[in-house]
This record gives sequence, structure tokens and C-alpha cells, in this order.
Amino acid sequence: MLTPLLIGKYLMLLIAIEHVWIGMMEIFRWEAGFAKDLAGLNDAQAAFTTPFAKNQGTYNLFLAAGLMWAYLSEDAYFAGQLRVFFLSCVLVAGLVGWRTVSKRIFFFQGLPALIALALMWVG
Repeated sequence: MLTPLLIGKYLMLLIAIEHVWIGMMEIFRWEAGFAKDLAGLNDAQAAFTTPFAKNQGTYNLFLAAGLMWAYLSEDAYFAGQLRVFFLSCVLVAGLVGWRTVSKRIFFFQGLPALIALALMWVG
């Protein structure tokens, strides 16, 4: 049976996969259109910001690793703490992205984390 907690955990897994994708795009595909689509950068701006994007991509991969750690942890109490911490980090990153880059970032990053947190809290 699907409980709110289980749905929240599956959503967290999808968020982890999303952050792997974001991290890889920021590290390897920043100048190939990803930056232009995300932040509306021109070629020169994308080239200038590439080192920053690689750094940011690394952080996104760390978030994904933490979310996977929380998903795979067998200790229920510890896993719950990890879920809250890493989903809260994703939520804050989504809010910062909303305020500094694009509102779309919140809807693709922050809102799913907020929903997962709410589902786990209810469950």
C-alpha cells in the first residue's frame, strides 16, 4: 500500500535523479544550451560563467548523493533525519534560485522537495 511516507521517499528518489541530471548538465553541458535555457544567458555570459557552473554542478551532485544516502539508509530514525536535512537543503536551493535566477527553479527544484517533506511529515 502506498503511504504518504512511501510516496515521499519515491519523490525524494526522483529529486535525487533530477539533481544528478542538473549536476551533469552544469558540469558538462553548460555552454551547450543548458545555461541559455535556464538563465537566459548569451554565449559570452555562458562561457564566462562556466567555472561557476561546474562548481554549482558539484554541489548538486552532493545533494543527490545525500538524498540517495537517505533513501538507502536502513536505520529508520537516521534516514528520517537525513531526508529532512537534504530535502531542506534542496528546498533552500530552490528558493535561492527563484530569487536570483528564475522562478522556474523553485517549481522544478524547491516545490518537489517541499511536497516530499510534507508527505513524510504526514506519513
